[in-house]
Amino acid sequence: MTIAERQTQRDPHEGPERRDARAWAWAVPATPIGPLLLAATDEGLVQVVFHAEEKTAAEAVARLTRRLGAEPTPMPSAGSGTAATPVAPRCAEHLAEAIRQVESYFAEDTKAFTLSLDWSLTTGFNRRVLRELAAHVPYGTVVGYQDLADRVGEPGAARAVGMAMGSNPLPVVVPCHRVVESDGGIGGFGGGLETKRSLLALEGVLPQPLF
Repeated sequence: MTIAERQTQRDPHEGPERRDARAWAWAVPATPIGPLLLAATDEGLVQVVFHAEEKTAAEAVARLTRRLGAEPTPMPSAGSGTAATPVAPRCAEHLAEAIRQVESYFAEDTKAFTLSLDWSLTTGFNRRVLRELAAHVPYGTVVGYQDLADRVGEPGAARAVGMAMGSNPLPVVVPCHRVVESDGGIGGFGGGLETKRSLLALEGVLPQPLF
């Protein structure tokens, strides 16, 4: 077993050790693939959760509360005046920009996200692979699991790359939907294969035989 594979044996829901508690906030914008929960800290976007209907969103918020060490800061409501608790300025700024860019992506206007990202929910090999993916697999392209393993200098870790994609805390923005099987198959996806197909179709890639 490679170092990379050993590093990915942990429970995918178990995050790295919690750092000092930080302010964070979340929102659930509607998208063509269903509601997405976006959460941001003062460092940047920290998590994206698919299919964020009420129950899923509540569970995600509870997990983030444990992992970030603090309750989320309430977002002020429209017309609430000064009674609402203000969101920490950087946290609010990162969240608002994430919502704007995600909406622009689904409108087919944004081809590259330029968001500040908080990588604290992933570590080690997984973080290396996800950073490589975010930086060097652009809109409208795909990459194989083996190719991605080669790119990070771990040629024997194609399986571990798949596990890293499954634990990606920032899907869509860190585009694990662009990682496919070497023979052209669609591969797996934490958000469901229909969601993966929708994202690939949006970007106009869909290499055969994906359907």
